[in-house]
Amino acid sequence: MNRNLWLLAFAQGLFLTNNVTFIAINGLVGLSLAPVAWMATLPVVGYVVGSALSTGLVARTQARYGRKASFQLGLLVALLSAGLGAWAVLDKSFWLLLTATVVAGYYNANAQLYRFAAVELCAVHYREKAVSLVMAGGLMGAVIGPNLALRTKGLLAIDFAGAYVALVLVALVSLATVSLIRFAPMPPRNDAAPKGRPLGVLLRQPVFFIALLAASLGYGVMNLLMAATPLAMQTCGLPFASTAWVLEWHVIGMFAPGFFTGSLIQRFGALPVMGAGVLLNLLCIGIALTGQEPTQFLVALFFLGVGWNFLFTGSTTLSMQGYLPEEKNRAQAIINFCVFATTAVTSFASGALVTTQGWNWLNIGSLLPVAVLGAGLLWLYLQQNAASRQLAR
Repeated sequence: MNRNLWLLAFAQGLFLTNNVTFIAINGLVGLSLAPVAWMATLPVVGYVVGSALSTGLVARTQARYGRKASFQLGLLVALLSAGLGAWAVLDKSFWLLLTATVVAGYYNANAQLYRFAAVELCAVHYREKAVSLVMAGGLMGAVIGPNLALRTKGLLAIDFAGAYVALVLVALVSLATVSLIRFAPMPPRNDAAPKGRPLGVLLRQPVFFIALLAASLGYGVMNLLMAATPLAMQTCGLPFASTAWVLEWHVIGMFAPGFFTGSLIQRFGALPVMGAGVLLNLLCIGIALTGQEPTQFLVALFFLGVGWNFLFTGSTTLSMQGYLPEEKNRAQAIINFCVFATTAVTSFASGALVTTQGWNWLNIGSLLPVAVLGAGLLWLYLQQNAASRQLAR
Protein backbone atom coordinates (compact mmCIF):
# COMPACT_ATOMS: atom_id res chain seq x y z
CA MET A 1 0.00 0.00 0.00
CA ASN A 2 1.47 3.34 -1.04
CA ARG A 3 0.32 6.87 -0.22
CA ASN A 4 -1.91 7.14 -3.30
CA LEU A 5 -3.69 3.86 -2.50
CA TRP A 6 -4.30 4.93 1.10
CA LEU A 7 -5.81 8.20 -0.12
CA LEU A 8 -7.97 6.34 -2.63
CA ALA A 9 -9.12 3.96 0.12
CA PHE A 10 -10.06 7.00 2.23
CA ALA A 11 -11.99 8.46 -0.72
CA GLN A 12 -13.78 5.09 -1.04
CA GLY A 13 -14.72 5.33 2.63
CA LEU A 14 -16.19 8.80 2.13
CA PHE A 15 -18.05 7.56 -0.97
CA LEU A 16 -19.58 4.73 1.06
CA THR A 17 -20.44 7.17 3.85
CA ASN A 18 -22.54 8.98 1.25
CA ASN A 19 -24.09 5.76 -0.06
CA VAL A 20 -24.88 4.22 3.32
CA THR A 21 -26.48 7.45 4.52
CA PHE A 22 -28.56 7.47 1.34
CA ILE A 23 -29.60 3.85 1.96
CA ALA A 24 -30.55 4.61 5.55
CA ILE A 25 -32.68 7.67 4.82
CA ASN A 26 -33.85 7.82 1.19
CA GLY A 27 -36.52 5.15 1.53
CA LEU A 28 -37.83 6.60 4.82
CA VAL A 29 -37.82 10.18 3.51
CA GLY A 30 -39.44 8.91 0.32
CA LEU A 31 -42.12 7.16 2.36
CA SER A 32 -42.89 10.38 4.25
CA LEU A 33 -43.13 12.46 1.07
CA ALA A 34 -44.42 10.01 -1.57
CA PRO A 35 -48.00 10.37 -2.82
CA VAL A 36 -48.52 6.60 -2.34
CA ALA A 37 -46.56 4.07 -0.25
CA TRP A 38 -45.27 1.90 -3.12
CA MET A 39 -43.34 4.93 -4.44
CA ALA A 40 -41.26 5.13 -1.25
CA THR A 41 -38.09 3.69 -2.80
CA LEU A 42 -38.29 5.76 -6.01
CA PRO A 43 -35.55 8.08 -4.66
CA VAL A 44 -33.35 4.98 -4.29
CA VAL A 45 -34.31 3.98 -7.84
CA GLY A 46 -33.54 7.52 -9.01
CA TYR A 47 -30.02 7.25 -7.62
CA VAL A 48 -29.18 4.13 -9.60
CA VAL A 49 -31.06 5.25 -12.74
CA GLY A 50 -28.99 8.44 -12.65
CA SER A 51 -25.90 6.26 -12.25
CA ALA A 52 -26.82 4.08 -15.24
CA LEU A 53 -27.54 7.10 -17.43
CA SER A 54 -24.19 8.61 -16.46
CA THR A 55 -21.93 5.65 -17.28
CA GLY A 56 -21.34 6.63 -20.91
CA LEU A 57 -20.64 10.26 -20.04
CA VAL A 58 -18.30 9.23 -17.22
CA ALA A 59 -16.39 6.87 -19.56
CA ARG A 60 -15.90 9.70 -22.08
CA THR A 61 -14.84 12.11 -19.33
CA GLN A 62 -12.34 9.61 -17.95
CA ALA A 63 -10.91 8.94 -21.41
CA ARG A 64 -10.61 12.64 -22.29
CA TYR A 65 -9.58 14.26 -19.00
CA GLY A 66 -8.18 11.39 -16.92
CA ARG A 67 -9.04 9.87 -13.56
CA LYS A 68 -8.44 12.88 -11.29
CA ALA A 69 -10.44 15.49 -13.23
CA SER A 70 -13.33 13.07 -13.69
CA PHE A 71 -13.40 12.11 -10.00
CA GLN A 72 -13.28 15.79 -8.99
CA LEU A 73 -16.20 16.59 -11.30
CA GLY A 74 -18.19 13.76 -9.72
CA LEU A 75 -17.60 15.22 -6.26
CA LEU A 76 -18.78 18.66 -7.37
CA VAL A 77 -21.99 16.97 -8.50
CA ALA A 78 -22.18 15.26 -5.09
CA LEU A 79 -22.08 18.70 -3.43
CA LEU A 80 -24.92 19.93 -5.63
CA SER A 81 -27.12 16.87 -5.17
CA ALA A 82 -26.75 16.79 -1.37
CA GLY A 83 -27.76 20.45 -1.22
CA LEU A 84 -30.78 19.71 -3.41
CA GLY A 85 -31.73 16.83 -1.13
CA ALA A 86 -31.74 19.07 1.94
CA TRP A 87 -33.84 21.66 0.11
CA ALA A 88 -36.31 18.97 -1.01
CA VAL A 89 -36.85 17.71 2.55
CA LEU A 90 -37.30 21.22 3.96
CA ASP A 91 -39.69 22.08 1.11
CA LYS A 92 -41.49 18.72 1.49
CA SER A 93 -41.10 18.10 -2.26
CA PHE A 94 -40.99 14.44 -3.27
CA TRP A 95 -40.19 15.25 -6.90
CA LEU A 96 -37.31 17.56 -6.00
CA LEU A 97 -35.92 14.78 -3.80
CA LEU A 98 -36.20 12.40 -6.74
CA THR A 99 -34.37 14.91 -8.96
CA ALA A 100 -31.59 15.27 -6.37
CA THR A 101 -31.03 11.51 -6.24
CA VAL A 102 -30.95 11.21 -10.05
CA VAL A 103 -28.32 13.97 -10.19
CA ALA A 104 -26.34 12.22 -7.42
CA GLY A 105 -26.10 9.20 -9.71
CA TYR A 106 -23.34 10.93 -11.67
CA TYR A 107 -21.17 10.89 -8.54
CA ASN A 108 -21.98 7.23 -7.98
CA ALA A 109 -21.00 6.33 -11.56
CA ASN A 110 -17.68 8.14 -11.05
CA ALA A 111 -16.81 6.75 -7.65
CA GLN A 112 -17.64 3.16 -8.67
CA LEU A 113 -14.45 3.40 -10.75
CA TYR A 114 -12.23 3.87 -7.68
CA ARG A 115 -11.73 0.10 -7.52
CA PHE A 116 -10.51 -0.01 -11.13
CA ALA A 117 -8.26 3.01 -10.60
CA ALA A 118 -6.58 1.14 -7.73
CA VAL A 119 -4.76 -1.22 -10.11
CA GLU A 120 -3.16 1.79 -11.85
CA LEU A 121 -1.51 2.91 -8.61
CA CYS A 122 0.45 -0.27 -7.87
CA ALA A 123 2.61 -3.01 -9.40
CA VAL A 124 0.84 -5.54 -11.64
CA HIS A 125 1.35 -8.48 -9.25
CA TYR A 126 -0.39 -6.52 -6.46
CA ARG A 127 -3.60 -5.63 -8.29
CA GLU A 128 -5.92 -8.16 -6.56
CA LYS A 129 -4.84 -6.87 -3.15
CA ALA A 130 -5.04 -3.25 -4.31
CA VAL A 131 -8.66 -3.68 -5.45
CA SER A 132 -9.55 -5.51 -2.25
CA LEU A 133 -7.84 -3.05 0.10
CA VAL A 134 -9.25 0.06 -1.58
CA MET A 135 -12.69 -1.50 -1.29
CA ALA A 136 -11.92 -2.14 2.38
CA GLY A 137 -11.87 1.63 2.76
CA GLY A 138 -15.64 1.36 2.60
CA LEU A 139 -15.48 0.03 6.16
CA MET A 140 -15.29 3.67 7.22
CA GLY A 141 -18.66 4.26 5.58
CA ALA A 142 -20.06 1.30 7.52
CA VAL A 143 -19.36 3.06 10.80
CA ILE A 144 -19.91 6.70 9.84
CA GLY A 145 -22.91 6.38 7.48
CA PRO A 146 -25.57 4.90 9.80
CA ASN A 147 -24.39 7.02 12.75
CA LEU A 148 -24.37 10.14 10.59
CA ALA A 149 -27.98 9.45 9.60
CA LEU A 150 -28.94 8.74 13.22
CA ARG A 151 -27.22 11.75 14.81
CA THR A 152 -28.31 14.29 12.17
CA LYS A 153 -31.90 13.03 11.95
CA GLY A 154 -33.31 15.86 14.12
CA LEU A 155 -30.62 18.46 13.38
CA LEU A 156 -32.97 20.69 11.37
CA ALA A 157 -36.69 21.41 11.56
CA ILE A 158 -37.66 18.35 9.51
CA ASP A 159 -36.27 14.85 10.09
CA PHE A 160 -33.26 13.90 7.96
CA ALA A 161 -32.77 17.30 6.30
CA GLY A 162 -29.61 17.66 8.41
CA ALA A 163 -28.26 14.38 7.01
CA TYR A 164 -28.21 15.79 3.48
CA VAL A 165 -26.43 18.91 4.76
CA ALA A 166 -23.84 16.68 6.44
CA LEU A 167 -23.24 14.95 3.08
CA VAL A 168 -22.21 18.32 1.62
CA LEU A 169 -19.35 18.37 4.15
CA VAL A 170 -18.47 14.75 3.35
CA ALA A 171 -18.20 15.64 -0.35
CA LEU A 172 -15.92 18.60 0.46
CA VAL A 173 -13.53 16.38 2.43
CA SER A 174 -13.55 13.81 -0.38
CA LEU A 175 -12.81 16.51 -2.97
CA ALA A 176 -9.74 17.58 -0.97
CA THR A 177 -8.64 13.93 -0.66
CA VAL A 178 -8.89 13.13 -4.38
CA SER A 179 -6.99 16.33 -5.20
CA LEU A 180 -3.98 14.93 -3.29
CA ILE A 181 -3.80 11.66 -5.24
CA ARG A 182 -1.18 11.39 -7.98
CA PHE A 183 -2.71 9.38 -10.80
CA ALA A 184 -0.71 8.21 -13.79
CA PRO A 185 -0.37 11.00 -16.41
CA MET A 186 -2.70 10.90 -19.39
CA PRO A 187 -1.00 9.35 -22.44
CA PRO A 188 -0.69 11.72 -25.42
CA ARG A 189 -3.62 11.56 -27.80
CA ASN A 190 -2.79 9.41 -30.78
CA ASP A 191 -5.41 8.69 -33.44
CA ALA A 192 -3.28 5.80 -34.71
CA ALA A 193 -3.24 4.05 -31.30
CA PRO A 194 -5.14 0.73 -31.10
CA LYS A 195 -8.81 1.22 -30.22
CA GLY A 196 -9.45 -2.25 -28.92
CA ARG A 197 -12.13 -4.75 -29.80
CA PRO A 198 -15.84 -3.90 -30.22
CA LEU A 199 -18.10 -4.30 -27.20
CA GLY A 200 -19.85 -7.27 -28.78
CA VAL A 201 -16.56 -9.19 -28.95
CA LEU A 202 -15.85 -8.47 -25.29
CA LEU A 203 -19.28 -9.69 -24.25
CA ARG A 204 -18.86 -12.96 -26.15
CA GLN A 205 -15.87 -13.92 -24.02
CA PRO A 206 -17.09 -16.34 -21.31
CA VAL A 207 -14.79 -14.90 -18.63
CA PHE A 208 -15.90 -11.32 -19.25
CA PHE A 209 -19.59 -12.21 -19.57
CA ILE A 210 -19.63 -14.16 -16.29
CA ALA A 211 -17.71 -11.38 -14.52
CA LEU A 212 -20.35 -8.91 -15.72
CA LEU A 213 -23.19 -11.27 -14.69
CA ALA A 214 -21.69 -11.78 -11.22
CA ALA A 215 -21.16 -8.05 -10.66
CA SER A 216 -24.72 -7.26 -11.78
CA LEU A 217 -26.65 -10.03 -10.02
CA GLY A 218 -24.43 -9.95 -6.92
CA TYR A 219 -25.06 -6.24 -6.53
CA GLY A 220 -28.72 -6.62 -7.49
CA VAL A 221 -29.52 -9.26 -4.85
CA MET A 222 -27.64 -7.33 -2.20
CA ASN A 223 -29.52 -4.14 -3.08
CA LEU A 224 -32.90 -5.90 -3.27
CA LEU A 225 -32.64 -7.00 0.35
CA MET A 226 -30.68 -4.04 1.73
CA ALA A 227 -32.94 -1.32 0.28
CA ALA A 228 -36.01 -3.05 1.72
CA THR A 229 -34.54 -3.50 5.20
CA PRO A 230 -35.36 -0.02 6.64
CA LEU A 231 -38.96 -0.33 5.40
CA ALA A 232 -39.32 -3.92 6.65
CA MET A 233 -37.96 -3.02 10.08
CA GLN A 234 -40.24 0.02 10.34
CA THR A 235 -43.22 -2.17 9.39
CA CYS A 236 -42.23 -4.52 12.22
CA GLY A 237 -42.33 -1.59 14.65
CA LEU A 238 -38.56 -1.54 15.23
CA PRO A 239 -36.93 1.85 16.03
CA PHE A 240 -34.63 3.64 13.57
CA ALA A 241 -31.72 3.10 15.99
CA SER A 242 -32.06 -0.67 15.36
CA THR A 243 -32.16 -0.07 11.60
CA ALA A 244 -28.95 2.00 11.80
CA TRP A 245 -27.28 -0.78 13.80
CA VAL A 246 -28.29 -3.45 11.27
CA LEU A 247 -27.08 -1.34 8.34
CA GLU A 248 -23.79 -0.65 10.11
CA TRP A 249 -23.08 -4.38 10.47
CA HIS A 250 -24.26 -5.02 6.93
CA VAL A 251 -21.72 -2.55 5.53
CA ILE A 252 -19.02 -3.90 7.85
CA GLY A 253 -19.74 -7.27 6.23
CA MET A 254 -19.46 -5.64 2.81
CA PHE A 255 -16.04 -4.08 3.33
CA ALA A 256 -14.18 -5.62 6.28
CA PRO A 257 -13.33 -8.73 4.17
CA GLY A 258 -11.45 -6.37 1.85
CA PHE A 259 -8.42 -6.82 4.09
CA PHE A 260 -8.15 -10.49 3.06
CA THR A 261 -10.37 -11.11 -0.02
CA GLY A 262 -7.50 -10.20 -2.35
CA SER A 263 -5.24 -12.77 -0.67
CA LEU A 264 -7.98 -15.42 -0.96
CA ILE A 265 -8.34 -14.68 -4.68
CA GLN A 266 -4.57 -14.92 -5.20
CA ARG A 267 -4.46 -18.26 -3.38
CA PHE A 268 -7.65 -20.01 -4.56
CA GLY A 269 -8.68 -18.05 -7.67
CA ALA A 270 -11.61 -15.74 -8.34
CA LEU A 271 -14.22 -18.42 -9.12
CA PRO A 272 -14.01 -20.36 -5.81
CA VAL A 273 -14.20 -17.12 -3.84
CA MET A 274 -17.22 -16.01 -5.88
CA GLY A 275 -18.81 -19.43 -5.31
CA ALA A 276 -18.44 -18.85 -1.57
CA GLY A 277 -20.25 -15.55 -2.10
CA VAL A 278 -23.21 -17.38 -3.63
CA LEU A 279 -23.36 -19.76 -0.64
CA LEU A 280 -23.32 -16.79 1.76
CA ASN A 281 -26.26 -15.26 -0.13
CA LEU A 282 -28.20 -18.48 0.37
CA LEU A 283 -27.29 -18.46 4.07
CA CYS A 284 -28.55 -14.87 4.36
CA ILE A 285 -31.90 -15.77 2.81
CA GLY A 286 -32.26 -18.82 5.06
CA ILE A 287 -31.67 -16.74 8.21
CA ALA A 288 -33.99 -13.96 7.03
CA LEU A 289 -36.81 -16.48 6.64
CA THR A 290 -36.49 -17.66 10.27
CA GLY A 291 -38.00 -14.48 11.75
CA GLN A 292 -38.13 -10.70 11.89
CA GLU A 293 -36.36 -9.83 15.12
CA PRO A 294 -33.43 -7.35 15.14
CA THR A 295 -30.91 -10.21 15.57
CA GLN A 296 -32.19 -12.04 12.50
CA PHE A 297 -32.07 -8.87 10.40
CA LEU A 298 -28.53 -8.16 11.63
CA VAL A 299 -27.06 -11.63 11.05
CA ALA A 300 -28.76 -12.05 7.65
CA LEU A 301 -27.60 -8.65 6.42
CA PHE A 302 -24.06 -9.26 7.70
CA PHE A 303 -23.75 -12.49 5.67
CA LEU A 304 -25.32 -10.69 2.71
CA GLY A 305 -22.57 -8.08 2.94
CA VAL A 306 -19.74 -10.64 3.07
CA GLY A 307 -21.26 -12.52 0.13
CA TRP A 308 -21.44 -9.31 -1.87
CA ASN A 309 -17.77 -8.57 -1.13
CA PHE A 310 -16.63 -11.96 -2.40
CA LEU A 311 -18.76 -11.63 -5.55
CA PHE A 312 -17.95 -8.01 -6.35
CA THR A 313 -14.21 -8.16 -5.63
CA GLY A 314 -13.96 -11.47 -7.47
CA SER A 315 -15.88 -10.20 -10.50
CA THR A 316 -13.70 -7.06 -10.66
CA THR A 317 -10.47 -9.07 -10.79
CA LEU A 318 -12.00 -11.71 -13.08
CA SER A 319 -13.13 -9.06 -15.57
CA MET A 320 -9.53 -7.84 -15.97
CA GLN A 321 -8.73 -11.13 -17.71
CA GLY A 322 -11.20 -10.18 -20.44
CA TYR A 323 -10.05 -6.79 -21.73
CA LEU A 324 -6.91 -5.02 -22.92
CA PRO A 325 -5.60 -1.71 -21.48
CA GLU A 326 -6.98 0.28 -24.43
CA GLU A 327 -10.41 -1.29 -23.81
CA LYS A 328 -10.64 -0.42 -20.11
CA ASN A 329 -13.02 2.56 -20.38
CA ARG A 330 -15.41 0.64 -22.64
CA ALA A 331 -15.28 -2.53 -20.54
CA GLN A 332 -15.62 -0.80 -17.17
CA ALA A 333 -18.48 1.36 -18.47
CA ILE A 334 -20.57 -1.64 -19.60
CA ILE A 335 -19.94 -3.45 -16.30
CA ASN A 336 -21.07 -0.43 -14.29
CA PHE A 337 -24.03 0.20 -16.60
CA CYS A 338 -25.29 -3.36 -16.08
CA VAL A 339 -24.72 -3.08 -12.32
CA PHE A 340 -26.69 0.17 -12.16
CA ALA A 341 -29.48 -1.10 -14.43
CA THR A 342 -29.90 -4.21 -12.25
CA THR A 343 -29.77 -2.11 -9.11
CA ALA A 344 -32.43 0.23 -10.49
CA VAL A 345 -34.79 -2.69 -11.09
CA THR A 346 -34.14 -4.20 -7.66
CA SER A 347 -34.48 -0.83 -5.90
CA PHE A 348 -37.96 -0.40 -7.34
CA ALA A 349 -38.87 -4.04 -6.78
CA SER A 350 -37.70 -3.94 -3.15
CA GLY A 351 -40.08 -1.13 -2.22
CA ALA A 352 -42.99 -2.52 -4.20
CA LEU A 353 -42.57 -6.09 -2.92
CA VAL A 354 -41.86 -5.37 0.74
CA THR A 355 -44.86 -3.00 1.00
CA THR A 356 -47.25 -5.32 -0.86
CA GLN A 357 -45.98 -8.90 -0.36
CA GLY A 358 -43.88 -8.66 2.78
CA TRP A 359 -40.29 -9.44 3.82
CA ASN A 360 -40.54 -13.23 3.50
CA TRP A 361 -41.75 -13.25 -0.10
CA LEU A 362 -39.07 -10.72 -1.00
CA ASN A 363 -36.42 -13.15 0.26
CA ILE A 364 -38.00 -16.12 -1.49
CA GLY A 365 -38.03 -14.18 -4.77
CA SER A 366 -34.33 -13.39 -4.43
CA LEU A 367 -33.52 -17.11 -4.73
CA LEU A 368 -34.00 -16.94 -8.52
CA PRO A 369 -31.15 -14.51 -9.34
CA VAL A 370 -28.90 -16.31 -6.82
CA ALA A 371 -29.57 -19.61 -8.62
CA VAL A 372 -28.83 -18.04 -12.03
CA LEU A 373 -25.57 -16.62 -10.68
CA GLY A 374 -24.52 -19.96 -9.21
CA ALA A 375 -25.26 -21.73 -12.50
CA GLY A 376 -23.19 -19.16 -14.43
CA LEU A 377 -20.17 -19.59 -12.16
CA LEU A 378 -20.41 -23.39 -12.40
CA TRP A 379 -20.61 -23.19 -16.21
CA LEU A 380 -17.45 -21.04 -16.43
CA TYR A 381 -15.61 -23.33 -13.99
CA LEU A 382 -16.44 -26.37 -16.14
CA GLN A 383 -15.44 -24.48 -19.31
CA GLN A 384 -12.06 -23.54 -17.85
CA ASN A 385 -11.45 -27.06 -16.54
CA ALA A 386 -12.21 -28.53 -19.97
CA ALA A 387 -9.86 -26.03 -21.62
CA SER A 388 -7.10 -26.87 -19.11
CA ARG A 389 -7.45 -30.61 -19.80
CA GLN A 390 -7.32 -30.02 -23.54
CA LEU A 391 -4.13 -27.98 -23.20
CA ALA A 392 -2.58 -30.69 -21.02
CA ARG A 393 -3.00 -33.17 -23.88
